[in-house]
Amino acid sequence: MLDVIVGGRLFGRLLEEARKRDEAVEELLVKILSAYFNATLDPQERVELHSRLCEKYLREAGELLAKGDHVQASEKGWGAAAQAVKALAAKEGRELRGHRELWTYVIDLAKRLQDPELRLLWGSANSLHQNFYEGWMPPEGVGLAVEDVERFVEKLRKLL
Repeated sequence: MLDVIVGGRLFGRLLEEARKRDEAVEELLVKILSAYFNATLDPQERVELHSRLCEKYLREAGELLAKGDHVQASEKGWGAAAQAVKALAAKEGRELRGHRELWTYVIDLAKRLQDPELRLLWGSANSLHQNFYEGWMPPEGVGLAVEDVERFVEKLRKLL
């Protein structure tokens, strides 16, 4: 893993493009580098990318909660859940783009595994994403939803 520092207008453009594509900035950077070097990631490399991003975001969510930054912790919690889903999909050779594909995949996964709790935990993760934009969730609710994300991620880890 590599930490990259990008600032100013370039970072603003990168962030804007990532939001348009509904991707993490790190995902977009990997795609840009892959295109530049004409090297596509194989499914196992994508599993590793999404798994590492999931762990990074979970760690950051915990750190942000401890600092009392519940809005940013919300986005990191959501990001961890989304990356866990993308990792599992990558293991199956699939690449998910956007919220609809993530939702469809989780609903199908819950059916296949006969585990309806996956849908509920995923819904909790999505409430964190909404909270990032609207800031309506009380701090205790953010903490509980991040715990739900941790449980969700643990369930998906077992399938990797």
